[in-house]
Amino acid sequence: MNDDVTETHRTVEAVWRIESGRLIAGLTRMVRDVGLAEDLAQDALVAALEQWPTQGVPRNAGAWLMATAKHRAVDRIRRDQNLQRKYAQLARDLETVEEDGTAAVDAAVDDHVGDDLLRLIFIACHPVLTTPARVALTLRMVGGLTTREIARAFLVAEATVAQRIVRAKRTLADAGVPFELPPPAELDARLASVLEVVYLIFNEGYAATSGERWTRPELCEDAVRLGRVLARLAPAEPEVHGLVALLEIQSSRMRARSGPGGEPVLLLDQDRSHWDRVLIDRGLAALARAEALLAAERAAPGPYALQAAIAACHARARTPEETDWASIAALYGRLAALTGSPVVELNRAVALAMASGPAAGLALVDRLVDDPALAAYHLLPSVRGDLLARVGRHAEARAELQRAADLTENDRERALLRERADAAGRAAAEADGGAAAPAPAATTRRR
Repeated sequence: MNDDVTETHRTVEAVWRIESGRLIAGLTRMVRDVGLAEDLAQDALVAALEQWPTQGVPRNAGAWLMATAKHRAVDRIRRDQNLQRKYAQLARDLETVEEDGTAAVDAAVDDHVGDDLLRLIFIACHPVLTTPARVALTLRMVGGLTTREIARAFLVAEATVAQRIVRAKRTLADAGVPFELPPPAELDARLASVLEVVYLIFNEGYAATSGERWTRPELCEDAVRLGRVLARLAPAEPEVHGLVALLEIQSSRMRARSGPGGEPVLLLDQDRSHWDRVLIDRGLAALARAEALLAAERAAPGPYALQAAIAACHARARTPEETDWASIAALYGRLAALTGSPVVELNRAVALAMASGPAAGLALVDRLVDDPALAAYHLLPSVRGDLLARVGRHAEARAELQRAADLTENDRERALLRERADAAGRAAAEADGGAAAPAPAATTRRR
């Protein structure tokens, strides 16, 4: 393959990543079948890979893909005798397309693209699907990722992802999910599902649950992009802006979260000059929009707006010493009251330890030890081990940090936890030998 063809293929891939959501959304409105719409979009992608290297990239690549997919729709419907009724309806709309499809198609799509894309996001994140299926379908149909890319990102077999996507589309078809926005009575619950999927995608990129990599920046980028799309399509929803604010601010730290060899660098050890101030400013602006909407509605902030406010406290601190831990602890208290999550309580314990001393944080952590929801959660013994070290109980700290290392499935994090366990062990040995215990090598640090 020569360089020109390779470059064209890269262009096709870039166009697909940008246009696929809009393309599938527009086609779904026409054919009323998500699976068929994706097949037609994929056909157009194949045609682009075949034709653009020799014919050149069209001036309006997105319109070219839409026109090609529409022609494929006509051909496919003509071949399927069971869809004659649908063909009769579609033909009136499709056969008027100009030969190159550019101006007429683009104008027709632009009339609906916002609503179409929002409908597609709500379909991909429909509660009738399992969470893994929602994530896979959203990344595939809205994010433009390939099955292989999704499988690589989540460290599962490509066949598993493909099966999830096929089953998801079948489930949507069997359930008769319409291509429309949910009614007002269901909108909040459905929007919560959409936001949860984007949040889960980001979290997996921010701190990978397993594998050799500490972070997966490409997933964070996809989640931020999806959040920005949602903010454009649902500008009056405070929690959408709250989520965008959270993702933008957290993304600002990505370059500082890993060392030269890919090793984890925790929050208090990060070089804050490497934080991306542009992303921080975008995040703070999104948080301001969320807060303005909440004030206008006289409403209390939701979980994403509260988490964004916590992230903003960190972002505004130019040094670790400037961090307003008391405010962070208070915000976590509000978040815990709203969600009832023991994970939030664990984060509150960290903030409390930083604001009021390790003994205060440890007292709260000790109340969480028997919570069944945290039984296999490696960050519980990790936090407890750090706090035990800070109050001088080094032998107990070593045991807790070693247990955390055994529980995590991320190789980078396991290595870090073992280093901290070894440091606690050395401190315990020195204390037992009568020497003054040194300051622990690792203190409680948020990710």
